[in-house]
Amino acid sequence: MNIHKMNVSTQLLDRVSNWLQQAALNGETLETVVTGFCERLAAAGLPLNRVHLSFSMLHPLYDALGFTWLRGQGVTVEGYRAEPTDDKPDRFLQSPYYYLLSNNLDHLRRQIDPTAPSEFPIFDDLKEIGTTDYIAFVQSFGVTSGQGMIGSWSTDAYGGFSDNVIEALLRIQNNLAVAAKMAVLGKLADNMLTTYLGENAGKRVLSGQTRRGDGETIRAALVMVDMRQSTVLAEKEGRQVYIDTLNQFFDAIASPFSRNGGEILSFVGDGFLAVYPCGRHREPSQVAALAAMAAVRQATAHMAELNADRRRQGLGDVNYGIGLHVGNVMFGNVGLKDRLTFSAFGAAVNEVERLQGLTKKYAQPIVASQAFATYCGGDWVKLGQEKLRGVRQKVTVLLPGEENMKLDNGEAMPNRSLETRSEAEQLMLLYRNSKKPQPRDLIWNKLLQ
Repeated sequence: MNIHKMNVSTQLLDRVSNWLQQAALNGETLETVVTGFCERLAAAGLPLNRVHLSFSMLHPLYDALGFTWLRGQGVTVEGYRAEPTDDKPDRFLQSPYYYLLSNNLDHLRRQIDPTAPSEFPIFDDLKEIGTTDYIAFVQSFGVTSGQGMIGSWSTDAYGGFSDNVIEALLRIQNNLAVAAKMAVLGKLADNMLTTYLGENAGKRVLSGQTRRGDGETIRAALVMVDMRQSTVLAEKEGRQVYIDTLNQFFDAIASPFSRNGGEILSFVGDGFLAVYPCGRHREPSQVAALAAMAAVRQATAHMAELNADRRRQGLGDVNYGIGLHVGNVMFGNVGLKDRLTFSAFGAAVNEVERLQGLTKKYAQPIVASQAFATYCGGDWVKLGQEKLRGVRQKVTVLLPGEENMKLDNGEAMPNRSLETRSEAEQLMLLYRNSKKPQPRDLIWNKLLQ
């Protein structure tokens, strides 16, 4: 059959459009929307062998999400981390997308001759899968929006895309943009709540726990962490060095406390509060305390790694204090009627904060209450008894012994703060760090091919 005379079924395309509308109404994830869309286009008879779609995201960790669909292989997904870099690899500068952005174009079409030199490096990859025609496009989600879609359609059909197929792709592209925008906005809400409130608290807010006073009393193992001598560092080294050091500190020490049932509820200055919610009986309290203690061991190993790396750079060590406790806390919304915060409150939170402060008095990086030590078990060294402000009885303060601080092989985890970026992640940052963008480019300076 001559591809240039191929008819495209408007009824089947309408079915795809209807599915996109329903997916948007159902709040489907971006991956579900992209995967379902590509498979349905192929099932409708459009001769696609590859589709690539990237979506810019408002997220503190990722600039964008990229999806690549290959016929018969499904969709692969990659998140592109948001990190500053001075690298300017040539692959993006020589890509069709950069050409589109630089020339303020919405579409670019190229028929691919396997015997001719490739105009863009990506064409070498496309030739390997028999691609004959390629269309790249850029689509904003709004004039003032920082989010948008950039992508490409590829075919291996003899003669390339027919006019009917191109018309169908242009028409369906707008429907895809609407469904994708809804999915991106849903992902945005989830991202922001998870990032700023934590996973558990974010889910509670999304599920409707949004009124002042909404919440509950829970039992939890509590961890309070603080960086030492931060004021001196800020005054001596200046704002940027202090912020960079603080982020290094959080990268190294905080990540273990957001795993295995733990959640970082809030960052306060140069410290944070993490909780391990549990039941009120002995066994769940033991599980929570053991998980918190395992995170302490991992965090301690990360800090040793970070400080060794800083010494190699001629920098000083970053010191810290960790307080450990078990108790009941109020978990929910407090604040003004129109300005709330979601966190943990109560006497146990105050007690773990004051325990953490005792690490200075005893010159030890980690101290725990008797309640925590009892549930955690293992070896502990008694440091003394202290009268905590607001607590009637004196509190026994303990130091974890050598066995409690021994990192098991199963607990070892890489320090993500010291990892290098992958090639794909570096490509994600290219356009932002290429030549100064034009105003229209600002929407797209986070997207990859």
